[in-house]
Amino acid sequence: MLTKEKKAAILNLIRRQVVPAIGCTEPIAVAYGVAEAAKLLGCKPEHIELRLSGNILKNAMGVGIPGTGMIGLPIAVALGALIGRPELRLEVLRDCNRQAVEEGKQFIAENRIHIALEDKEPDKLYISVVCSADGHEAQTVIRGEHTNLVYKRIDNKVVLDRKACTAEAVGNDDVQLTLRTVYDFATTTELEEIDFILEAKRLNEAAAHSGMHENYGHQLGKTLCSPLGRGIMGDSIFSKVLSVTSCACDARMAGAMVPVMSNSGSGNQGICATMPVVVFAEENHNTDEELVRALILSNLTAIYMKQNLGSLSALCGCVVASTGSSCGITYLMGGNYEQISYSVKNMIANLTGMICDGAKPSCALKLTSGVSTAVLSAMLAIQHKYVTPVEGIIDEDVDQSIRNLTAIGSRGMDETDRYVLDIMTHKTTV
Repeated sequence: MLTKEKKAAILNLIRRQVVPAIGCTEPIAVAYGVAEAAKLLGCKPEHIELRLSGNILKNAMGVGIPGTGMIGLPIAVALGALIGRPELRLEVLRDCNRQAVEEGKQFIAENRIHIALEDKEPDKLYISVVCSADGHEAQTVIRGEHTNLVYKRIDNKVVLDRKACTAEAVGNDDVQLTLRTVYDFATTTELEEIDFILEAKRLNEAAAHSGMHENYGHQLGKTLCSPLGRGIMGDSIFSKVLSVTSCACDARMAGAMVPVMSNSGSGNQGICATMPVVVFAEENHNTDEELVRALILSNLTAIYMKQNLGSLSALCGCVVASTGSSCGITYLMGGNYEQISYSVKNMIANLTGMICDGAKPSCALKLTSGVSTAVLSAMLAIQHKYVTPVEGIIDEDVDQSIRNLTAIGSRGMDETDRYVLDIMTHKTTV
């Protein structure tokens, strides 16, 4: 039985980790850091020096920046300095317009921005920004989480210093979860306390609608529901789950100026934890209450897994988020805790090792792979069919199975992460 205090702590955790974001959260986090530094400086920066962890660089190289028609960090940095509103956090570039983009292009052309890899910093999410003008400089540092400011300095005056707060320390005040805790919270908490999660449905449905009606990215979502896609995939619940989820990702990764509800610092994770559950509930004629509880179950499962994995890693975030959606779908099928734990084991057995090679339009393909596995895993789980402890990394204890997955993603794949970044930064592009 969950205590009132523990329920309150979990509610606070969800509200902190499930928040609106415009654009891919890595370049947007950099823009947020720049906007905070520019505000501290008190004027338009003349020069901006950035030192970024490899995972930030990796996830910012190939993704569209909302409202700009451009990709990559420089325009995000320029706009953060010129029109960024730090109080909006992951919506810091909400005021982007054509004039601002032109000014940003000029700012870039004048070579005012310098970006370097911070390879000595242990945190995988690390952003250091120094803005300077008229002989003054302001510095901000973000680490551990996308909006976790740990250091602010104006000239020689330090106004905030939590630099000792490492990635491992971030979130230590959060309640420690297990899958059983997640399930009990989702299924027993009073409905009026958790129905705020329907805002995730509203925002991410709007992003999917945008992806369906515009030609974003690789147009995977539109392709899946085209005559070609229907001819191959049919017009099933399965195909609708894939196409709607992909449409939202297509829009977001291509830089559509639409907010999505993120999860654990990732818009794609928010989409992946939300849209498969929403579509399945609609097609399965579940009640509104069942949808709310399934969305909480999905999103909180993803948060739980990210507590162990960390904000950024070599493991693709859709592995975590689609595991959450598989739990939600299993619940909507009428599954109990045991069957939901089976779906988690089925997911881990299948998707372990899917690498993150940066945020980009083709992330829609990875989300679709994860979501398709989510549906298959739920179908097996509801029939009490699951991967057993004699197979691979699966343990009898579902929470240990999760820890096995996240250990591989956070520590076992470190060399893979470095190798991926090396390939990405040494490609010959046309």
